Amino acid sequence: MTADSDPGVSVLINEPNELQHTETVNSFAESSGPPSADSADSAASSAVSPVKPPAADRRTGGREGKGQTTIADAVVAKVAGIATRDIPGVYALGGGAARAMGALRGAVGQTDLSQGISVEVGKTQAAVDVSLVVEYPHPLQDVAGDVRNAIYHAVEDIVGLEVTEVNIDITDVHVPSDDEGAEVEHKEPRVL
Repeated sequence: MTADSDPGVSVLINEPNELQHTETVNSFAESSGPPSADSADSAASSAVSPVKPPAADRRTGGREGKGQTTIADAVVAKVAGIATRDIPGVYALGGGAARAMGALRGAVGQTDLSQGISVEVGKTQAAVDVSLVVEYPHPLQDVAGDVRNAIYHAVEDIVGLEVTEVNIDITDVHVPSDDEGAEVEHKEPRVL
């Protein structure tokens, strides 16, 4: 760290890989007397304004320490799955067999947040494949674009990996009237 040596002015200049902040400038020489308690309090409250470090520094905490962090594929898949479920128009994740298993899991009170998500994770990058069912009448391309953006942001911000691609496979369109019609058919007697 280096500091300006001019009396009455305190400026902090940071070296690379250190969090940046600002110091108050002492304007005692310019004023007619010492600063009042009110101005000192307001100066102290605005004296330090942390700046969010770049992604590389967030992952290391601004330090070049020893050790290795490994992020499992299942963690990346779960983060992507949570981000996907929050998108309007996404009815379900996974193909038919995966959804059937999900229904069984749901019956016993468990959920698989990574259902329908497949990932490939490297040291600094991840690729994500998503299989989903879109609810009618949501525009398919809009839902796919929203899912893609949500996964990019979630994986890059939460996990800290660069996302190289997000491939989306829309396997079906859910029509709400199909569910209602199926229930009505089962309630009607088959014989008189």
